[in-house]
Amino acid sequence: MDSLLIDGLAQTTLHPLNVRVNRAKGSYLHLENGRKILDFISGIGVSSFGHSHPDILKAIHHQVDQHLHVMVYGEFRQTAQDSAARNLLSLLPDALDAVYFLNSGAEAIDAAMKLARRTTQRQTIIGFSGGYHGNTMGALSVSSNAARKQPFQPLVGDVEILEWNDLRSIPLINETVAAVIVETVQGDAGIRIPDAEWIQNLREQCTKVNAMLILDEIQCGMGRTGRPFAFEHFDIVPDALCLGKALGGGLPMGALIASKVAMAQFASGPSLSHITTFGGHPVPCAASAVATSLLSQVDWARIERIGKAIEVNLVRFKMVQSVRRIGLYIAVQLESDEQVQSVVHEALNQGVLIFFFLSTPDAFRIAPPLTISDEELNDALEGLNRTLEIVQS
Repeated sequence: MDSLLIDGLAQTTLHPLNVRVNRAKGSYLHLENGRKILDFISGIGVSSFGHSHPDILKAIHHQVDQHLHVMVYGEFRQTAQDSAARNLLSLLPDALDAVYFLNSGAEAIDAAMKLARRTTQRQTIIGFSGGYHGNTMGALSVSSNAARKQPFQPLVGDVEILEWNDLRSIPLINETVAAVIVETVQGDAGIRIPDAEWIQNLREQCTKVNAMLILDEIQCGMGRTGRPFAFEHFDIVPDALCLGKALGGGLPMGALIASKVAMAQFASGPSLSHITTFGGHPVPCAASAVATSLLSQVDWARIERIGKAIEVNLVRFKMVQSVRRIGLYIAVQLESDEQVQSVVHEALNQGVLIFFFLSTPDAFRIAPPLTISDEELNDALEGLNRTLEIVQS
């Protein structure tokens, strides 16, 4: 077995894909052996504007020449932070007018949990079946995969998991609840899209009982669903929004966005109620300012055409049970875990990178860059077609 641990690197699986990347440009990863692979998952949703986007690289190089880390977050004013905040907030509803930049999406979830308990003076936090919010102790606590949580018990207490997309779960949210945390579109559960009626009722119930509605758009935000933010599909506005992945334009970054009134609670009682050394680091902020600017220029009609073309292409194959899709957020349901394993590895042989879901082993994910060209799309579909023909033959 080829193990990362041989080189002293901790690893997350006994069976990594184990390709060695030399460089990345646009939709392609260029390997050390001279091969190139089309990244049809955007680094699991991180590189939504392709790899090494020239405008993002220019901003990174400029910021590196100015300065790197200078002080813990919030003590100094930095132009990169100002630009990142201004560009991001300009895309959001007026009620979401304050942003706290963090190091990752999971950290944003933890910060949101703290903010909810701080502002409501309540303890109970609600998550939902199928929910995945990250792997810090807080984020894991509000996620639903029991097998992934069991080895690390006890986790954060006063967390309840309700049934997702079930109207009967709504009345269970009462005046004891500090917050409800839900992915606007569930990712790890295999791209599950809620009924508008359910998520709108969820919004109404949170308002009724003064619980904070926290939407996790770490994966489904930043244009992935065919709109700048996934909640725009459902005509609701959250009390808090958690972002990550594509927010940093390829660099590690997360964000918690809420109202100024709510966010002010972090500054007192006690002061430094939430603090981070590297959150709001100027280099990811410089990249993020460009990424959000690029987001405002996306041709959303083209995104939908690309998504539809992928869907139509895939449903032709008899081994494909269904395709769940919103924008370029796609799950392809097969008959078995074994088929998924075969498809992912054969696709890599064919020069196309697709990938697994942690909790949905009988489906694979597709999430191409929003900037993918027609030629790159055709290359990817040809590779996938060859893959599915080989595996199902």
